[in-house]
Parts: sequence; structure tokens; C-alpha cells
Amino acid sequence: MRLFTMKNKVGNIVIKDHVIRYVELKQKQPLVLHTCEEWPLPEGIVRDGKIVDEEQLTHIMEQCVDMWKMKHRRIRFLVPDPLVVVRNIPLPKDIAHEDIRSYLFMEIGASIPLPFEDAVFDYTVLEKTKEALHVLLFAAPETNVMQYVELFETVKLKPIVADISPLSLYRLFYHFHLANDVDHFLFVQFDLSSLNVSVFYQHRPLFTRQLAFDAQWTHWEKTKEGWKWENEGQPEWQLEDIYKELDRVMNFYRFSLQKGEAQITRVVVTGDHPLVHTFSDRLKERLDVAVETLTLPLPIDRAYYLPIGLGLKEGNAHVSRN
Repeated sequence: MRLFTMKNKVGNIVIKDHVIRYVELKQKQPLVLHTCEEWPLPEGIVRDGKIVDEEQLTHIMEQCVDMWKMKHRRIRFLVPDPLVVVRNIPLPKDIAHEDIRSYLFMEIGASIPLPFEDAVFDYTVLEKTKEALHVLLFAAPETNVMQYVELFETVKLKPIVADISPLSLYRLFYHFHLANDVDHFLFVQFDLSSLNVSVFYQHRPLFTRQLAFDAQWTHWEKTKEGWKWENEGQPEWQLEDIYKELDRVMNFYRFSLQKGEAQITRVVVTGDHPLVHTFSDRLKERLDVAVETLTLPLPIDRAYYLPIGLGLKEGNAHVSRN
């Protein structure tokens, strides 16, 4: 997939197991939104980021294209988190930056093993040490990614850019001047059907992981008053396992990645889960670091933060296919 220079009228689509969201920006500076739409997905159409019922999803996308006036629109889209593999890869220290992509192309599947045969990939340079040039590799199975590309093309859309959610979220965070060079940020994307965490330091992604999460999102019902759990009370018991997973992530980052020399200093919580505020409040009680729920000066629900961040992506990059 070649990614072309961004022009006006580029749509931004996020497809999760439970929803399709679409955003168009009117302008970036200051940030003005033009279109924000969503379409809930029944269980079983997309599962763990993979398209299961292609015929039904195509039918729904055709309705979205018609209702949201998207026909022939060029679009950016997010590769679903469960499909993305992220690896810190040491390369030969003397490799030229312009040769990194071709080197990765040759070595993926050989000296760089991945849990799938054919991959689409991108990377970011982390640092150069005496021993190696370290890059962060983002890869996803080509079959699944191309299934999304073909879906969009079938409904008369033109996919030009693929991105991943941690980068889109951080791009929005940075846009509003909330980032700095000092803190080790842990971003927690707590959605109805998934939980993703990522760590950024000095504007670079150092770690990202999709956490095990028994979502049970089909037991939530959206009403005029908001989301309601189908049984009495709130399923806050679900949160206990998440706290434990986050503890493991923070310890892994501190003791394995940073060798005990640095740790998470700020936790930023966002996402569309109905318990996101409860979750954030409980984290404040449990952790001895700053915890905040991401709230931006935008007249829109935080559920749209990811496609908005995707809309801020420049259009000069490209994704390679191995």
C-alpha cells in the first residue's frame, strides 16, 4: 500500500469488534471537525480484529458510505490492535537510514521471526548505541490487512494510509501540547471490546501491547441515557484483572526494558468503555503515579479521539509489504 500526500476530503475510519467510526476534519489549525459518525456492529462480524462475516460487513459499509456521503472518498484506516505485532529490533550499527526498510524487507521471516508468513510493516527509529541501531517494528498479517483494503475498495472507497492506534492517540495528545520530554507516559485505551496499552517517552513509542480482556461487551446496551449493563449493578469485577495486567506492564517496563533506571510517571486513560471514569478513579487509588482521563477541548465524545488522531497523520509515509 502506497500512502499518498494528503489533500482535502480524506476520511478516517476505525473498525473495532463493536463499532465503525468515521471522522473528517475541516481543518487542523485550529482543529475543526466536519463529520463524526458511528455504526454499532453486532457480535460476530469482526472478532479480535479479524473480519469474520465479510458479506455482512460489506453490506453495513455500503450503508455507511451512502448515509455519510463517503463515496469515492480517499481514507486512512487503523489496523486493528489484535493484528499488530510490535518488536524492538537491533539492526547493524552501520546501516544507513535509507537502507533500513529494504533490510527489514529481506530479514522479516528470516532473522526477524513473526507469527505469520506474509506481513505489512512499518518502523520507527529508536536510538543508536555502540552495539546496534534500534528500531521499533510494527507488523501485521498481510492477508488480514488486505481484507480491509479490499472491503474499502468494494464499497468505492480509496484506502491510502494505514496506521496503528497508539500512534494516532499520541499524535492527538501531542497536537494539544500535552506531551513533554520528561514523563514516561503509559496510555491505556479502554474500549468496550478491547484493551490496549502503550508507552511513550520523549515522543517515541517504546512499548505497546494488546492486553487479555474478557470484554463481554454484548451485555451492554446503549440507551438514550447512555450505556447500561443488562443485569443489575455494574460489572466492576471485570476491572480487577485489568489492574493486575497493568501492574505487570509497569513492572516489565521498569525492570526489563529500563533495567530499573526509569519507570512510568504518568498514566493517561481514554477509550469508549462505559466504566472508563470508574476505571481511572480506581487507578488513582491504587497507583503512586499521576493518573488522568484524557479530556480534550473538543465538542465530541472521546470515542472519536482515535479517528481524529488518525486525521492528523501526514500523508508522506508508506507501508511496505513483505
